[in-house]
This record gives sequence, structure tokens and C-alpha cells, in this order.
Amino acid sequence: MTERNPTSSTGNPLLEMWQGPFAMPPFGAIEPRHFEPAFTEGIAVHETEIAAIAANAETPTFANTVEALEIAGRSLTQVARVFYNLTGSHTNPELQAIEREMAPRLSRHSTAIALNPDLYRRVADLWQRRDILGLDAEQMRVLERTYTSFVRSGANLDTTGKERIAAINARLATLGTQFAQNVLAEEQAFRLVLEGEAELAGLPELVRAAAARAAADLGLPAGTHVVTVSRSSIEPFLQFSSRRDLREKAFSAWIRRGENGNAHDNRAIAAETIALRAERARLLGFKTFADFRLDDAMAKTPEAVRGLLDEVWAAAKVRAGEERAKLEAYARKDGQNIDIEPWDWRYWAEKVRKAEHDLDEAETKPYLQLDRMIEAAFDTAGRLFGLTFNERTDLPVYHPDVRAFEVTDTSGGHVGIFLGDYFARPSKRSGAWMSAFRGQRRLGGEQRPIIVNVLNFNRGGNGEPTLLSFDDARTLFHEFGHALHGLLSNVTYPSIAGTAVSTDFVELPSQLYEHWLATPEVLGRYARHYKTGEAMPAALMARLKAAQTFNQGHATCEYVASALADLELHAMADPTGIDISRFEAEMLARRGMPKGVVMRHRLPHFAHVFSGGGYASAYYSYMWSEVLDADAFDAFTEAGNVFDPATARRLKEFVYSAGNRRDPAEAYKAFRGRLPTSASMLRKRGLAA
Repeated sequence: MTERNPTSSTGNPLLEMWQGPFAMPPFGAIEPRHFEPAFTEGIAVHETEIAAIAANAETPTFANTVEALEIAGRSLTQVARVFYNLTGSHTNPELQAIEREMAPRLSRHSTAIALNPDLYRRVADLWQRRDILGLDAEQMRVLERTYTSFVRSGANLDTTGKERIAAINARLATLGTQFAQNVLAEEQAFRLVLEGEAELAGLPELVRAAAARAAADLGLPAGTHVVTVSRSSIEPFLQFSSRRDLREKAFSAWIRRGENGNAHDNRAIAAETIALRAERARLLGFKTFADFRLDDAMAKTPEAVRGLLDEVWAAAKVRAGEERAKLEAYARKDGQNIDIEPWDWRYWAEKVRKAEHDLDEAETKPYLQLDRMIEAAFDTAGRLFGLTFNERTDLPVYHPDVRAFEVTDTSGGHVGIFLGDYFARPSKRSGAWMSAFRGQRRLGGEQRPIIVNVLNFNRGGNGEPTLLSFDDARTLFHEFGHALHGLLSNVTYPSIAGTAVSTDFVELPSQLYEHWLATPEVLGRYARHYKTGEAMPAALMARLKAAQTFNQGHATCEYVASALADLELHAMADPTGIDISRFEAEMLARRGMPKGVVMRHRLPHFAHVFSGGGYASAYYSYMWSEVLDADAFDAFTEAGNVFDPATARRLKEFVYSAGNRRDPAEAYKAFRGRLPTSASMLRKRGLAA
């Protein structure tokens, strides 16, 4: 069963009954021109549904108010899910124009619902009578989340306050869309064309092949090699290129996205966004946006977040300083008396890693074929949760690169559809993510999800398999962990299904799943040489494992600096008129950012924070969840089996399938029996004994 408008007869495929296996979106029939009228009709239908709920003369009940809200808007949801998945993974100028037009319209629509006084009165009435309504635990959780959502949206404000909230929301939607489109434009504009052997110096054959394929994908002549600012393209170049001048050129383009003083400069957008968020938080009774955001998160307060980040930052700075000294000593021994700059770090770190661990990516990549790593992720899900993945070439997809799989359980029952979109292309924004074309629910009839993983790997050369770095393989497992969180969802109400949990809990399923990649049970079986088929030698596997804490001072400082910038920026009571580049520089200086290290995401292109704001004042969530995931994997090692059935059953019941049925702290305690400490995480990163 899928979300659709059965009354539509417009000929618009977005509004028709979807036919075919699993009611998949009819991608081949959908054109950009279909979206605007589909959005218009979806909004109109939703407005009618909301008006009927708000005007209902009957005494509010959970069914006629909360469940009615859960059901309302399904046709609009269907259109929006298809549209926003495409604008992220396969966009074009027509879709981008529609995105700019629809952002404020959709914001006004959602804000009007959140600030509807009659609707809020019904929800508030139920909340006040909640203890006598006879609700089960899941219904009580849905009511609590619904009431909290209304309050946090401004339902208690006076008319003037509501009008200002609505204006702020509409403006933020426009700003977030423009921010993302600016970053994509900057990424599409840069290409470093490598001409001749001199500019390819130091690059191993696998990296050259990927650069040649990137050039071919851009329509450049045979024999051309290109480096882009996609992370899977630029990081190998920075690791291996012996041309320091070209490394600097590429690195500068990478970190200056959104800060080039051109039509795609994001600094003014970010500054306005920060000021508007702070104003909205004050209207809602909070001192800062960080206070507002974290009040409804697992962390609860900025002080709790700052405490964790400060603890890790102190250890990481010391380690990064030691690492930098080691890199410079190695460079001097190699005849280069240089200060290690950010564009040098990965190059010399690769050499030191080779020297200390007898390990480099050119040695490990041949064993990490993309197809084998996909199989490994699937097999791990089978061993933990009893899932099977069967490829379906008969299902419609939105791009020829996308692969579709039906997911079934141990009884052969349908669980959902998984789509894998693995390769970089100009129409796709950078990064890696999980999303849903359809969510899970039981209300109104069983609906199973359609989940997609989008990544940006460099495709292998002509006739060659795509080979991954270990970090790439870990990213694949990470996003697949998110996918399982969506696929295994088993709740009644769509508002709490799948990944609809607090931001500092949503990374637990994904980061926890990464752990299985490095186990002998998985890596030993699926890491096989793409030419010989031989398994990765045990000695190489041991060196790979030993190297996992190598350079972690640098990596941790990169991440924590971004998390601190996000937190401190949103912890300002009045950031009006802020210069974000100056703020960033001053904060890093005050914090003692190690020389040669740059934030993983600098503010002018920090899409997590400014493109929609899903991680605004919440980028810390990855580390907060890392505390959880390190402790959670210990539950398996303590059981003596990384696939221990009893532990896996608890993990599925309380984490992967549970959606937002419980407060995240209670969910974790139900799985583990207690809350974690940071000790396991610090050991995992090699920052503590």
C-alpha cells in the first residue's frame, strides 16, 4: 500500500494510483513539469483535511484528532518524498527552480498547521486528559510527540508572535534551499584537469583510473584525468599526489566552497540563518537556539554537549600535535624541510602509515570491491536480523546507476525495497546519506518502506570493478545502518517510524553497523582481491586493524572543531550581523586548533547545519552516538560472539525496529541495561588506554 490520491484523474503520474510491483514510483513517467501542479493539489487536499479535523464538533479523541493528523497529507507526502530525493541525488536546473519556488510555499503550509489554534486546542485537551484516555504506550508516545511539536512550533504564542514565526520559517526555507544549491554549483564548477605524467606524479594506477573515469563522465577526451571536490575524488589525490602545488590548488577549492565572493557565496546566507534561528528561539522562550534545539534531544543542554566535546578535544589536540611532529620529521628525513600545511597532511600521513604499519591504500583497495562490500553489508544484516536481499532488475529506478533489491525476512515475507545509488555524478550533491521514498506504518493498512542509500564513490575504470578505500567501505556500512533503521521499522504511526528519532540517537544504528565491517567474520570473508579472488591475508588484515587508530588526532580535531563551531555559533544570544568567517577563525584560535588541521566542514559549505538545518546545533550527534555505538558493540564482544542471537534480538527490538516509541535514553537502557560512558569511544579512537 502506498500514499496516493485515489480521486485524482489529472494524468499526473505523481497523483495517480501507482501500479506495478510494490507500488514503486513510476520514475520513467515523471517529468519536472509534473511537480508544481502535484504540490499544489497535495497542499490543497491537506488543507481540506486539516480544516475538517480542526472544525470537528465532537469531543477530541485520539482517533479523531491524533490519528486523523497522522493520516492527513499522504498525497502531499508522496509528492515531496519523490521530489526531494531527486533534488539531492539527480537534480537539474528545472528541479532547482521548482525547489526554490516550493520551499517558502511548503514552509507556509506546514507553519499554518503548526500554528492552527483550533487544532492545537484539540491536541492540548487530549494531553491534559492523557492519563484517563486508556492509551497504550505507543499511542501515549505519539500524543506526547504531537503535543511537544505544537508547543515547540509556537502554538502558545500570541498572534504577533505566530506571524513572526511564520515569516521566519518561510525565510529559513528559502535560505536553506539556496545554501544547498550554491554548494552544488561550487562543486560542479571546479575540476582539476591533470595534464601529462608530471601532473599525475605519485598517483597509483587505481587513483589514475578513477580520475580518468571522472573525466569520461564529464565528457572530456580520452586520456584526460580529472580531480573533483567530491570527497572520494579529492582525498585520494591529496594522499598520493607528489605535486604539492596541485595539492594546494585542489585543497583550496575544497575548503573554499561557498566562500569565493561570487554569486554562490554562502556567508551572508549563513549569517542571516543564524540570526533568524536565534530570534525564533527567543520567541519560544529560550535564551539561544542551542538551548531550544537541545531541550528536545537526548543531550538536553548545551553544557552536556560541551562537556563531551571538551573532553575529546583536549585529548585529540595532544594527539594531533604529536602526529604533526612525526609528519614533519618524516618529511625532513625525505629531504623536505617544510611546515606541514593542511594540503600536506594526508600526503605525509600516508607515507608514515606505510612506514609504521606497512600499509597503504594502494595495497588494501584491491581487496575492497564495491560489489563485495555490498554483499558483506547484506550478509551482516542476514546474520544479525534474518534479512535477505534479492536484486530486482524489473523495478523502476530514477537513474541507470541505481540498483533495486527486495528485502525479505526469514519466512520470506516482504520487508521493504532497498535502492543503492553508489556513484558520483554532476547531478548529485556530495556526501552520503539515507532517505526514504516511502516510510513504514500500520495505521490505515500495512505499508512497507522504500529506502535509498546515496553515496559518491568514484567508478572504476572501463572494464574494471570499483575499488574502495577502507573509509569508503566504512561509509557504505554506515549508510546501510541507517537503511536498516528504516527497513526494520515496526510501528503503527508514521510520525515515529524508522529514523524519526532525536538527532543524537539517529546515528547509533548507522555508526554501530560500521563495527561489523572490521570483524574477521566479515572482512575475512568478503575482502578478496579483485584479480586473483584470494582472501585478504591475515597479516594485512591485522595491519589494517592496527592502523585504525592511526592519525585519529587529526581526524578527531577535524570533526570536533566543526561540532564546536556549530554549537558555539548557535549558543550566541544575539548573533545579528555576524561575520561567520571571522567567527570561525576566532573560535579556532581561541580553542587552539592544531596547525595544519582544518574543520571537516567549514561554515560556508556546512550543509548539515545550513541546508535545512537537520543538524543545526546538533552536529555533535555523531560523537554523542559514537559513545553509544562503542558501548553497544561491547555488548556483542562481551557475549563472545559478534553475531550473538540474543543480543541481536534486543538490538532489533529496542533500536532498529522501534522507531521513536521510547525516549532514546530509555530505549538504550532497554537494550543494554544501562547508559554508557565515554570510555569505550575514547579507546576506539585510540585517545585513551
